[in-house]
Amino acid sequence: MRVPKPTMAQISLTWAICLTVSLFPSAGSLGAGSTASPSPTGSASPTDAGTASPSPSLSPSPSGSATPTETPTVSPTPTGTPTVTPSPTPTPTFWLGQYSIDVASSPWVVVNKRRPLIPINYKPKTSTPVFVNGMGSNPYGLKLAKPAAIALVEMGKAAFAESRSVLVLSSGYRSYSTQTYVHKQKVAQLGKVVGENLAARPGYSEHQTGLAADLSAVGQGCAIRTCFSKTVAGKWLAANSHRFGFVLRYPNGRTAVTGYQFEPWHFRYVGVELATYIKANKITALENVWQLPAAPTY
Repeated sequence: MRVPKPTMAQISLTWAICLTVSLFPSAGSLGAGSTASPSPTGSASPTDAGTASPSPSLSPSPSGSATPTETPTVSPTPTGTPTVTPSPTPTPTFWLGQYSIDVASSPWVVVNKRRPLIPINYKPKTSTPVFVNGMGSNPYGLKLAKPAAIALVEMGKAAFAESRSVLVLSSGYRSYSTQTYVHKQKVAQLGKVVGENLAARPGYSEHQTGLAADLSAVGQGCAIRTCFSKTVAGKWLAANSHRFGFVLRYPNGRTAVTGYQFEPWHFRYVGVELATYIKANKITALENVWQLPAAPTY
């Protein structure tokens, strides 16, 4: 049986049906002569339509605007308690005019090559220092002005207790006539310049006041010599004599002011108050306490 060839009309219809099906799938079987059933929803899902779903928007706050954020209070940066630099403890001060520095009987009298004693033949009230229990020695029975004698005995006790040194009073009060003899002897031995750097003229000597003591120590040598400063007793005296009212009257390197060479054995009584003041303020010469002129020569 011969199958007849399709006519041009049939070919055109078939092409039209295929195009329709590809463009409109819901056309179902149009080319088969039946109507396509509608989908259960009647429309394609949004995803099938290729349309992106809109992003959900944030719900506004009830007031219609963003809740205001409380502005934090900025606290000042703590600076901490300010550090107060402590002031140096002031050195105890007192009236430097409470005693005369001119009258021979004053505990603060300043006598040197420019300042003779007034009166020049002054004689103090004296007392003999008596040491007990071997805590000091006065082998020649020398005397001192009474306050200096009492203080020396107390200093002897402390020197023995603290350094095991037995202090010896090698020279104390000298009268005007005794000082005349000492001065002449030194000048004859050493010449005027050197002699007067060691021994004062009569009327110009601290020993005449009874307030000066030349000290040494038993068994330590260097009596009335500069090497006494290196002994145990010499070091102890330099560091502690102020506690008992004494000062090293002629320190090393101060000859241009005091007029005398270094005498580490010569201690002058001025009282505890002034001696402590001198020590605390590192004053090296008695003249400097009152800013007196230097006295290198007569």
